[in-house]
Amino acid sequence: MTEEYLEQWPTRRGFLRDCAGGLGAIALTHLFAVDECAADDLPQANPLAPKIPHFAAKAKSVIFLFMEGGPSQIDLYDPKPELQRQHGKSLPPSLTKNLDLAFVKPSATVLASPRQFKRYGQSGMEFSDYIPHIASVADDICLIRSMTTEAFNHHPAQSLLMSGTTQFGRPTIGAWVTYGLGCESQNLPGFVVLSSGRGTSGGVNNWSSGFLPSPYEGVVFRNTGDPILYLPNPPGYNREMQRARIDAIRKLNEHRFNETGDIEIGSRVHSYELAFRMQMEAPGLLDFSGEPEHTLEMYGVNREPTHP
Repeated sequence: MTEEYLEQWPTRRGFLRDCAGGLGAIALTHLFAVDECAADDLPQANPLAPKIPHFAAKAKSVIFLFMEGGPSQIDLYDPKPELQRQHGKSLPPSLTKNLDLAFVKPSATVLASPRQFKRYGQSGMEFSDYIPHIASVADDICLIRSMTTEAFNHHPAQSLLMSGTTQFGRPTIGAWVTYGLGCESQNLPGFVVLSSGRGTSGGVNNWSSGFLPSPYEGVVFRNTGDPILYLPNPPGYNREMQRARIDAIRKLNEHRFNETGDIEIGSRVHSYELAFRMQMEAPGLLDFSGEPEHTLEMYGVNREPTHP
């Protein structure tokens, strides 16, 4: 058996490369839910493609309001009758024994809420006099009072709320929802973050994708200026030029795909295409010029912040 004869046999790597357009495309369709093609022979893997849920969906989207720095739940939703009875008294020894916390000293006394609580609706849900408007829809909301935590600092407590653990680097709730359900919009990310004021003390950890791929990370929309940094084209660079650039990159990626069969190239093409569509769509998202004045007033758009 000569060396020339052996060289005629295909190698395993060559076989897999040559099959990438066939077997590879089948696997790609199954794993990445391909919803369109960037070119005839270049599958475009869309990690945000809508996925069929296990149960019939009842909601189109989720808006998670995280209002750090608001009043304590003890002054809003969670009456503590025992605190009223113990108001002004010293903490019991069972709570202060071996206590070594920066914020609570053994000499601390009990402080009850000064707010007045009443029952509302057929459910009899209790609310304080701070929030009468929320109390008026008591039978239309779900109030959970059973959540507890041993994290008493803001940052790790926020991490626990968003990701289920105080350890950093885990996917957050928005990333998991996007990973599980995908996104129906073809022009915007499935998970966006609207920040206000100084933001949260947990920062980017509150919308991190953790060990999930980066497309599932929350995209931050700023509340002033451009909604997303570096999204607009530089001066003198118009939409047609940007479209031509994307098309040229797609052709180069198509050529590379034909050589290697690398399925990650489809994801790369999708990222470029999504960025281009975001450039067209995102600038108008925070443009409130067409909203009536009473709507802006209701949402406090032009209200001056009260914190320093």
